[in-house]
Amino acid sequence: MKNTYINKITKTLLLFMAVGFIHSCDKDFLDEELTTSRNIDYYQTEEGILSLTIGGYYRVLAYPFRSEMQFATTNYGTDEFVIGGDDSNRPWNDYSSSLQSIIPSVNSNTVSAQRQWDEFYLGIHIANQIIQYATDIDSENPEIKQTALGEGYFFRAFSYLRLVRQYGGVPLKLNVTTTVETEFTRASAEEIYTQIIADFTEAYNLLPNSGDPSKVTKDAAAHYLAKAYLSRASEINDSWNGGTKDADLNMVKSLCDEVIANHPLANNFQELWDYTGPDGTNEFLPELILSAQFTGDLSASANNFSHVIFTAKYDDMPYMRRDLTGMRPYTRLAPSYFTYEAYDVVNDSRIWKTFRTKHRVNNGSGIYENGDLGMMFVINDKNDTYYSDTKYQDQIVYDETGKTIPTVYVAHALDGNSLFDEPRFPSLTKHYDGARISVNDNRGFRDEILARSGETYLMAAEAEIRLANLGSNGSYANALNYINAVRQRAAFKAGEERDAYTDGAAAYVVSPLNQDPDINSFMTENAYYESTHIAETTDATDLTITDINNLPDEDEDIIATLGYSGNYERMLCLVLNERTRELCGEFHRWEDLARTETLVERVQAYNPSAAINIQEHHLLRPIPQTFLDAITSNGTALTNEEKSAMQNPGY
Repeated sequence: MKNTYINKITKTLLLFMAVGFIHSCDKDFLDEELTTSRNIDYYQTEEGILSLTIGGYYRVLAYPFRSEMQFATTNYGTDEFVIGGDDSNRPWNDYSSSLQSIIPSVNSNTVSAQRQWDEFYLGIHIANQIIQYATDIDSENPEIKQTALGEGYFFRAFSYLRLVRQYGGVPLKLNVTTTVETEFTRASAEEIYTQIIADFTEAYNLLPNSGDPSKVTKDAAAHYLAKAYLSRASEINDSWNGGTKDADLNMVKSLCDEVIANHPLANNFQELWDYTGPDGTNEFLPELILSAQFTGDLSASANNFSHVIFTAKYDDMPYMRRDLTGMRPYTRLAPSYFTYEAYDVVNDSRIWKTFRTKHRVNNGSGIYENGDLGMMFVINDKNDTYYSDTKYQDQIVYDETGKTIPTVYVAHALDGNSLFDEPRFPSLTKHYDGARISVNDNRGFRDEILARSGETYLMAAEAEIRLANLGSNGSYANALNYINAVRQRAAFKAGEERDAYTDGAAAYVVSPLNQDPDINSFMTENAYYESTHIAETTDATDLTITDINNLPDEDEDIIATLGYSGNYERMLCLVLNERTRELCGEFHRWEDLARTETLVERVQAYNPSAAINIQEHHLLRPIPQTFLDAITSNGTALTNEEKSAMQNPGY
């Protein structure tokens, strides 16, 4: 059962900004009430400290999912996704001259250069308050001295981990701000990682191991501590991490094994995304380590925006109209051809449980009735010779009705046309929320998964690969054991219907809208057989990799495209490919490619509009101009030369 939280919000002075926010509300910090009558003394009481932790959960974990910031900074500009049709945040994908310390607005949806910088420093301010007040208070209450204090350390480490992976070295602020401060310098990335690891370690030592995934736990701290060690040991830090790399990677293995033992994988990959409404079973699976909390309270103002950003247009096609189960199509992100080609489409169930490939007719007329197959996306192998054109009208018949499917798009067709041309693409549905209150409402109430053991396995695998490369106690064979654990879960099970499909749109049955199911576009099957051309079967499949010199065909193709050779390059490529197959659309990709220094070659190979612009300096983001313009040195505004010296190279 999820926690009920106190309703309150306060204003306080904050570094880099004249005013900051602390939010805390019922369950996911909703129904905000401004209470400026509070003074700082309140937040030094037990009640006040607990309210600050509620604000931390909202500001640090949930708030990023309320806007376009989260996907623009973590999914755009990678090998996995390209611009899906709406280019509101094109600078973040294309690495054009617009991606600078000031980003010109394409429109009101464009994410500014300073957005995530400001948001995570707001989180750091809240964390610093929690840490100081929970440390100083005269109390023996474990809710304060252990849980709240541990949460404060976790929130600060979480925020700095995001900042250092995005910007490199940043200002290190560890005390509570009580007046406007303008004198700041950048700490080195090495200093930031030292602090992150110290804070996550404090959290790990203080926190209980209960309440997951809605509460920060010891296992959540362990997962993110492992992530921090792995990140510090990655290529982007090779100029200074030689003395810590071996020990860091061994800590990754130990921490991951601990978390894995407590968080078994769901039996079927589908269970993770089979959302049926707020507080449903899939929001509490043992695999889940930490989630950002949202609510089914219809009066709530805070909400999860993620369900709309991966959604392709469907409502402008023949015999189709917008409906609750189809989501509101913001068309921000389209899967790249790398994403299509990274999967074994015959044997790997994850692609068929991640993307929606069929839509029902829901605006029927003439020969087409609501419930007929109205749209289909074929995700076929790149060597498939069955199809002769990317878009098919009046050519493909749906066997169950004998009617021609009105609209069909094919990923790999003989004419060489691309789905990017229109663009048209199957929607990634991991975040779908059919429990919304209206067809055009973009407020979602589904919790957002932040950490799950499917990723923990792959972090352990990467640590083994890196240790093997160092000649230490890791091995590529052990890495395969971790990788195979998630691949075996991904394989079709004996008796499983391979064309069966569901996603979070199934939650429409609990929506207050009570939409007539006859006008829903949701369809309980996928395009598996139309894409693979194999005979219908319910046999089990096997995705086990047994030989590092004989990787799956799709991985060997990617390795050849990227020009990799040698065991280390091949195995690192494999684990990054596996992260796509397992974690696609879960807001990790840009940071994974940046820290491993594989971003440039992968974007050049698989993201056409970004390929012509991306350069090595894009492994870090530009320091926001708003920050550079606001700070001082000895009471004087920085000169242009001083601002340039503080800026990341290339911007």
